[in-house]
Amino acid sequence: MLRIISRVSLAACLALAGLGAAAQDYPSRPIRVVVPFTPGTGMDIIARSVGPRLSERLGQPVVIDNRPGASGNLGAELVAKSTADGHTVMVSGNPLIVSAHLYRNVPFKPLADFAPVSLAAWGTLMLVANPGTKINSVADLVAQAKANPGKITYGSPGVGTPHHMAMELFRDRTGTNLLHVPYKGTAGAVTDVLGGQINIMFIPIHVGTQFVKAGRLKALAIGSAKRHSTAPDLPTLQELGVKGVEADMWYGFLAPKGTPAAVIGKLDGELRAILALPEVQASFSAQGMDATASSPAEFGALMRREDALWAGIIKKNNITAE
Repeated sequence: MLRIISRVSLAACLALAGLGAAAQDYPSRPIRVVVPFTPGTGMDIIARSVGPRLSERLGQPVVIDNRPGASGNLGAELVAKSTADGHTVMVSGNPLIVSAHLYRNVPFKPLADFAPVSLAAWGTLMLVANPGTKINSVADLVAQAKANPGKITYGSPGVGTPHHMAMELFRDRTGTNLLHVPYKGTAGAVTDVLGGQINIMFIPIHVGTQFVKAGRLKALAIGSAKRHSTAPDLPTLQELGVKGVEADMWYGFLAPKGTPAAVIGKLDGELRAILALPEVQASFSAQGMDATASSPAEFGALMRREDALWAGIIKKNNITAE
């Protein structure tokens, strides 16, 4: 029995030593940060803001690799199948979770094939209406939608985007029937809500605020759980009685499943330091994002909550991208 205990203890010590060595030797070559969307998106901005600073701190080049396509699924598949040693990581967000339920035959499982490293930022969505609709409040919107089922239109940058899913959540919680008009990107949707071709949409707060101040859009509510500092007088949907609608955009760093815990911990520590830098926070804020960080466990818990939420909404309302 004593020999067995000794062997177990020795194995445990060797395993711990191996983890320590993995962290000490990491990184041993350039780090690739995959962005599964096009340049200029929130994920890309995060990667390009963090990348050079991560390179300085780790002493290795950090290469940003944009791999757009299939609502982020192409880039995510690439990372899921990469060597799990910390030299390939990904910046992703809500669509990673949503796409797995919207599309058939997705070649990865978000909760099973990725190791959360750290959150990077939150983005806030604002619910707006074209002034010509005479929708001046959330109560007006709900009343008009119930009086005219399927007649009020809403835009989004595409099926499965946070903007789209926020409205699907709103529809579900309010029992309303709204008509979705998907676009290929944010610009077209914003242009048409400004022009009155569509009635309402969820829009990033830093985009919407300028048009609200100019009187070209009517702000109805904030999609987050709490008010935002850039629009402190605008109430949340929760405050207005629409319970269960928290429609934030989140962004975070992930690695392939199986990446050593010590490497994940090292990356998490470096990211925490970088995301706390005033210049990084200012850069994110200018793009409508609030820099944040989390432990891998906290990020993993968020992903599990999101997975349960969107799986339920998509199934209940028979939402599909195909």
